[in-house]
Amino acid sequence: MSNLNPFLDPARQQELYGHASRLAGRTGALMRAKTSGRPVPETIVSLVQAHHVQPDRLGLVLDIGCGRGTSSLVISRRLRPQRVVGLDTSLSLLAQARERAQKLPRTPVDFLEGDFHELPLPAKSCDVAVAAFCLYHSPRPQEVIAQIARVLAPGGLAVLVTKGLDSYREMDQLVASSGLDARADRHESLYAAAHSGNLTDLATSSLDVVTVEDEEHSFTFDGHDHLAQYLATNPKYDLPPGLFGNPGALAATLHEFLPDQPLTTRSLITFVVARPKGGPA
Repeated sequence: MSNLNPFLDPARQQELYGHASRLAGRTGALMRAKTSGRPVPETIVSLVQAHHVQPDRLGLVLDIGCGRGTSSLVISRRLRPQRVVGLDTSLSLLAQARERAQKLPRTPVDFLEGDFHELPLPAKSCDVAVAAFCLYHSPRPQEVIAQIARVLAPGGLAVLVTKGLDSYREMDQLVASSGLDARADRHESLYAAAHSGNLTDLATSSLDVVTVEDEEHSFTFDGHDHLAQYLATNPKYDLPPGLFGNPGALAATLHEFLPDQPLTTRSLITFVVARPKGGPA
């Protein structure tokens, strides 16, 4: 297995995002475990409403790293801009996003394949640009933020969202203690490239920061079966052969080595709101 951080390893992107069902299963398991913390798409909407100069008259909104389209659809429904563009590199995730959008008629959302280091939009074309849980997939996140600055219109707004370096550390400790991956609590954070501790500095390289909000989100998995649905496709861990992508086998192994009990874990979510440099305060 590569020594690169999985989120920065081009060779692993197909494994991580080539099957939309894997991301859906992992995300679904995490959301079922959630016990505190505002829904992130709705928080993004609230931040735009609070800080954009004309939140009720938005033209184009860009959702970078849109994945399965969850945030894109919430933004379209709640903010009602003229157009939403969701951008991602995964054809599988984009196909599922388009399928979900078709079930919501009169929702003006387009989903495009593209590289966030070279956003396929004209300069000064976006009233809002959102980059949620994606900047840590770039070894050069400053370049992505420079692209965001390029496409933002005067008076536009960027909303950047990431996680803390030690997110889900209780999960790391459980995986290590089970023997599934003895180094689980010593691997580099998946969010090392763009995390709660450096996101503001990254943003100020090309943008003027308006506000920063931190919020702890808590999750309680009700036992090994529930936890395995999340862990089975988590790229952080070096699982034994046959367990990656196989939640049933992973759950059986956890049952063999650890008493079955709930696990509570946490993640710090950071929202940075910023404007083009030199724009209106």
